[in-house]
This record gives sequence, C-alpha cells and structure tokens, in this order.
Amino acid sequence: MVFLPDESRSLPPPPLLNKGSVWLGFAGWMSALLDNAFNHRPVFGAGIHRQVLLATLGCVVGYHLVKRAEYMHAKVDRELCEYIRHHPEDFRRSTGKKRIGQLLEDFQPVR
Repeated sequence: MVFLPDESRSLPPPPLLNKGSVWLGFAGWMSALLDNAFNHRPVFGAGIHRQVLLATLGCVVGYHLVKRAEYMHAKVDRELCEYIRHHPEDFRRSTGKKRIGQLLEDFQPVR
C-alpha cells in the first residue's frame, strides 16, 4: 500500500506549520526532554541535537499525516459528489420550507 498515491499530487499542499506538525513536533521535543529527565541528565541542557532531531522528525511526520488526511477527505468528497451527480432524484430540493411545529408530533404526556 502506498502512503500517498499519485492522484494526491493534484491537491494543494497543506501549510508547513499546521496543527499536526506543531503537535507532533512538540511531542518529539517533549520525548527528548523526558529521556533526559529519566536518565538523570540536565533536562534542557543535555542532548540539544536529540531535541532538535526529534522535534524535526515530529514536524515531518505530522505534516505527512495531515497531507494524507486531506487526501482521504478529498477522496470521500469526490465520491459523494459523484454519487449525488449520478442520483439526482435522491437529492431533490424541497419545494417549501417547513416550520419546526410541522415537523414534530404533538406532545402527549404519558401518565
């Protein structure tokens, strides 16, 4: 299975700083800090290269996950629009607006 098929190239790319890349970048950075804390090293001072590496890795993974999610949503939207186009009788517009009182049944209390 391919992570992103070739037809996903027609979609615009998501922004570099999106919700997924920021959260996973933060999670990568926090995992490096937790590793320092668990191994009794200075939390912020030790392993700066690991902190940068894991934060960058988290950002890249988050970006690609958001890109895949956008592709999957676009694919579902395309299939739904195609279904609506092929079955217009199921999606006719209503002729008149109904009020909420016409939609609900009369209330009969049970005693």
